[in-house]
Amino acid sequence: MWIIEQLQAIARNTFLESIRQPVMLVVAVAATLMIVMCNPFAAYTMQDDQRMFVDIGLSTVFLSTAILASFIATNVLSREIDNRTVLTVVSKPVPRPVFIVGKFLGVSGAMLVALLAFALVFMLVEMHGTLETVRDPFHMPVIVFGIGALLAAAGIGAWMNYFYGKSFAAWCLSLAVPFLGLAYLLALFFDAEWNSVELSRQFQPEIWKAIFLIALATLVLNALAIAASTRLGQVLTLVIVIGVFVLGLLSDWMLGRAIAENTALLERAAAGEATVSSGQRVGMAFFSFCRAALPNFQLFWLSDALTQKKAIPAEYIGYAVPYALALVTALLSLATMLFQRREVG
Repeated sequence: MWIIEQLQAIARNTFLESIRQPVMLVVAVAATLMIVMCNPFAAYTMQDDQRMFVDIGLSTVFLSTAILASFIATNVLSREIDNRTVLTVVSKPVPRPVFIVGKFLGVSGAMLVALLAFALVFMLVEMHGTLETVRDPFHMPVIVFGIGALLAAAGIGAWMNYFYGKSFAAWCLSLAVPFLGLAYLLALFFDAEWNSVELSRQFQPEIWKAIFLIALATLVLNALAIAASTRLGQVLTLVIVIGVFVLGLLSDWMLGRAIAENTALLERAAAGEATVSSGQRVGMAFFSFCRAALPNFQLFWLSDALTQKKAIPAEYIGYAVPYALALVTALLSLATMLFQRREVG
């Protein structure tokens, strides 16, 4: 029971520490502006502007979350080790595995709040739609409810900061999620001219499925940053997280093609149509190892399915969830092993 209490305390303090960081608010504001600007930027395709918006808008959400996760998760552990404030925790005593898992849960909670805020802004702008002609009306419910939610969150955050000395970033971002959620829910019941419509008419379940998979990728990035920061400084950890993220997005292109060619060669060799040298077998084993060890972030990126208007099957999500949990478990286990032998005194 005391381990659960320690875990909750570490996770809660880490969540509050993460959500109060100024970089959280800076990235949130920048991401919100970029998502909104994706709407007019997508109106030049001459074919399907909404399809282009979904692609670049969802890319903005994914990249903004990945960048924010890199900064927040990297900073939360390495800074405590550098400042040696971690000594006050592990000397209580708090088991080091509990400390690692608590840090991960706290950072992940803050990151999921930020991701949900980005996602709600994206869904509101997606509901508004791109204006392909001058005759297309503005979706006034989206504009009124969306701007009202953001102004309310910023106003209450400023009030709490000025009169009570509370963190503006924490209050603003925390309130933005329920306010934007309410704005999105209300906007679903109205069309561009304030006529009442059924909720299912404007609700996009496939996009929400894609956002859920982005949340899984965020958890993997958080675990990777925690593992790297147990031994490395903030800059090197940041480089590793961003590098693995980029390589993970390109893994299908870099490694998948080579593995497919190797598989075809092995099938031909089995049929007696070709021979495989020992060097080629070593190369095949190396490519297979890299593919297995490198997180495949392309698995969590389903923009192509959305732009081609294909449904995301439940079986696919059923495969992605255990894959993400396996990666998180492996990375947290690695972080625990590295931190067990780390001198923090």
